[in-house]
Amino acid sequence: MSEESSAREQRTVFSLKTAEIGVALLFLAVSAIVVWDSVRVGAKWAEDGPETGYFPFYIGLIIGFASLFNLLRAALIPAEKSAAFVEVGQFKLVLAVLVPTAIYTALIGWIGIYVASTVYVAFFMRWLGKYAWWSTAAVSIGNSVAFFLVFEIWFKIPLPKGPLEAALGLN
Repeated sequence: MSEESSAREQRTVFSLKTAEIGVALLFLAVSAIVVWDSVRVGAKWAEDGPETGYFPFYIGLIIGFASLFNLLRAALIPAEKSAAFVEVGQFKLVLAVLVPTAIYTALIGWIGIYVASTVYVAFFMRWLGKYAWWSTAAVSIGNSVAFFLVFEIWFKIPLPKGPLEAALGLN
C-alpha cells in the first residue's frame, strides 16, 4: 500500500465531538417522541392509578435530560481536542456490511425472505469469504430451505414470501 493511499485511509470521516452531538440529538428526538405520545395517551395519575403514558412520560423525560447533558458536554469539547471517531478505512468496512444489509431488508418485501436471504448469504460468502460457487450455492440455498422447514412447516409461522414462492405454490 502506498503512503498516499495509507494517508487516505487514515483521514477522519467524523470526529468524536460530531458523533457525540449526533447521538445526543438522536436520543433527544426519541425522548421528545416518547414524551409527546405519553401525553397523547395520558400521562397523569388517575383515580384508579397511573394512566397508560405515566411511566413512559417520566422515562422520556429522564432520557431527554440525559441527552441534553450529553449534548452540552459534547458541544464544550474543543475542536482541536476531539479525537477521530471513525476513519475512512473503518467507515468503508462498516458500509460494506451496512449497505448490503439495508438492500436485503428492502428486498424482503418484494421478493420474499427466502430468496432475499439466499442472495444475501451468497453475496457475502462470495464477496467477503471468496468461497467457491458450489459451496456458496449449497450453503445459501440450504440455509433458506432449512429456515423454510423450521418456520413454515414445523412451527407454522408464515414469513414474507415473494413471486418465486407463489409460482412454486408455497404460499
